[in-house]
Amino acid sequence: MKKQQRAWLVVLMVTVFGVLNASVPLLAQEPGFTRQDRDLLVELRTRMLEMDKRIEQVDKRFDQLIHFLYILAGIFTSLVVAVIGFAYWERRTIISQAKKETKEDLEREGRLRDVILALREFAAKNEDLASILRSYHLL
Repeated sequence: MKKQQRAWLVVLMVTVFGVLNASVPLLAQEPGFTRQDRDLLVELRTRMLEMDKRIEQVDKRFDQLIHFLYILAGIFTSLVVAVIGFAYWERRTIISQAKKETKEDLEREGRLRDVILALREFAAKNEDLASILRSYHLL
């Protein structure tokens, strides 16, 4: 029986080695790049491109907002300059008009005062004029 056991053992060993020899390359082989992997990469690339588009849209919108802020700053600066210029011009106009009116008033008041003083002197010699000046409270 030893021979028969040996033969069975040899057959068993050959079978086991044959199976192992046939299965080792299959077990050692890593799974290759499959269609599912390709589809996943294509989907990932599509999502990344969409994300890039969104980032570009946000950048574009941000640039538009910055441009709008520059426009607002320009408008505000123009308005401030216009208001200050108008206030300066108006002040100069008012001051020059006030000087002119004051000068005219002083000239009128000065001439009128001179006329009243002259009439008072003459009223000292003329009684009719003195009574008229008293009636107007000028004497």
